[in-house]
Amino acid sequence: MFIGEYRHTLDNKNRLIMPAKFRDELGSTFVITKGLDNCLFIYSGDEWKNIENKLKTLPMTNKDARAFVRFFFAGATECEIDKQGRVLIPSNLKEFAKIDKDAVIIGVSTRLELWSLEEWNKFNSDANISYEDVAEKMSQLGI
Repeated sequence: MFIGEYRHTLDNKNRLIMPAKFRDELGSTFVITKGLDNCLFIYSGDEWKNIENKLKTLPMTNKDARAFVRFFFAGATECEIDKQGRVLIPSNLKEFAKIDKDAVIIGVSTRLELWSLEEWNKFNSDANISYEDVAEKMSQLGI
């Protein structure tokens, strides 16, 4: 399970140090793809297979399903961590997530999310989200 928040800086070659805590669970190869809310999703190889299997069941006749599958898979790339614990963030994904230099990696149970520091701060601002309202809505989902 991925949990926690870590701040790091991309180097001039678009490499980011992956927190040591996450490296073993990610495995030797993993997938980074476009996520929601202006961030990137990072999945271990096993979790990516689970997601892939779920998305395969979506009806190809449904326009929204086709659009989401295209978005999710077209943006995906398989990655590895180098000997220094760094991962190369592809330029197209870096641009999508608006990551310039400062980044935040958060653990979200079965995946990691990679955010630009600026976007993460915006997302967490009181003007954007009320955690009390979210908690109330979660209770409606049985949580």
